[in-house]
Amino acid sequence: MHAVRILPSCSGSFTARSVLIRDQRQRMISSFSAGQLVRQFRQIATPKDAAAVVVGAGPAGIAVVGNLLEQIKDDGKIVWVDEQFQGGRINKFYREVPGNTAVKLFVDYAEALKPFQHILNTAHKPNAITALEKLPQSGTCSLSYAGDMLNLLTVGLRQHPRIQTVEGKATSAHLDPQSKRWTLTTASASSLTTSPLVVYCTGAFPSTTPLPPSCPPTIPLDTALTPSILSTTIPRDQPFTIGVIGGSHSAILVLMNLYKLTTTSHPLLKIKWFTRHPTLRYAVQKDGYIQYDNTGLKGKAAEFGRAQLDGGVLLTSDAGKFITRIDCSGGKEKEWALLEKELKDCQGVVQAVGYTPAPIPEVRIGDGKEVVKLGKDARTGAFYAEDGEKKPIGLFGAGIAFPEEVDTPEGEREYAVGMWKFMKFLKRVVPEWVEGSRA
Repeated sequence: MHAVRILPSCSGSFTARSVLIRDQRQRMISSFSAGQLVRQFRQIATPKDAAAVVVGAGPAGIAVVGNLLEQIKDDGKIVWVDEQFQGGRINKFYREVPGNTAVKLFVDYAEALKPFQHILNTAHKPNAITALEKLPQSGTCSLSYAGDMLNLLTVGLRQHPRIQTVEGKATSAHLDPQSKRWTLTTASASSLTTSPLVVYCTGAFPSTTPLPPSCPPTIPLDTALTPSILSTTIPRDQPFTIGVIGGSHSAILVLMNLYKLTTTSHPLLKIKWFTRHPTLRYAVQKDGYIQYDNTGLKGKAAEFGRAQLDGGVLLTSDAGKFITRIDCSGGKEKEWALLEKELKDCQGVVQAVGYTPAPIPEVRIGDGKEVVKLGKDARTGAFYAEDGEKKPIGLFGAGIAFPEEVDTPEGEREYAVGMWKFMKFLKRVVPEWVEGSRA
């Protein structure tokens, strides 16, 4: 399964090269690989009836499984479905990304649940948690630390006697309205499990938007966020210009990675930065809360933005010698015209314009053969059929694809994305999910 995506009109050689390098690197990045360890687990037939089914094994999926273990009693089985069980996209693609979360919140996530605490207490030391504990707790760290922690928890959960894992892709879920039980099917069609409670933690991948037909080849965002791969993707010995589209956290990190290359191995590199906002937004610590907690820059991205990019700073900063800002404010027509004009001089382009939820398994209800369109309550995580009443159907979502909607003290609405935010949300709602599944 790849997360790279090339626009048909802009296909080039960057994807094949970066995927090859990433595949080689992926075999070496962690000496504590969940994939290696779980091959030693004995194979057990997937239970036909389970208390719950969880699809996805990234930060949210891991947190859901832990919370369900705490809330479901009477030895209820939990079926956990994922294609890899290696910590999701954080561990696969973003190990080199500087985190924007305090180290302490990663530790809090790992210690938030009794099943997690049991894993930590029985794990050999040193391990991923002891490594986090040695870091300054109020500072930030590379996401490799978080990836190792997720691997540790994944391996521990997969050994739990009430957890049955299925390596594969969940393709469909069918609800019987009479029994109020879901039947989940995997791609191989060899795993059929029924349960009153299903949770989708299916993640998201980098978004792309239409670009002019004459645009250069796309450099995948995942590549641009991985300096060790990015540096081998761009030629060093010839002039090369990259367009970067976007103005939020991932775009600033890409600009930071590219700027570092200009000062080391790629002195002929130039960057065109396409943004609708010449000034940047930062997370700001207030009395008892963080303003723009979910939308503002934090950590290394905030530091780089303030020092090198923000407003007029770019005109005189060191980064300004290599980065040219293209002001795309003023509407879509102006933006398109600028992209069409300025990208002609680029040899590559990176789109850092957010993330798109990954496709979820198809949902059908009753005798209906058509796939049901779903609505979702972002306060509770509950899905419902759009063509009917907003009644609970035992299907829920969590994580970056289905984050909690929160109100800020300023009266704005934001989506709470982050490992600790997922955990806090799930500790609040999972007891309600489980109680509802017993009705």
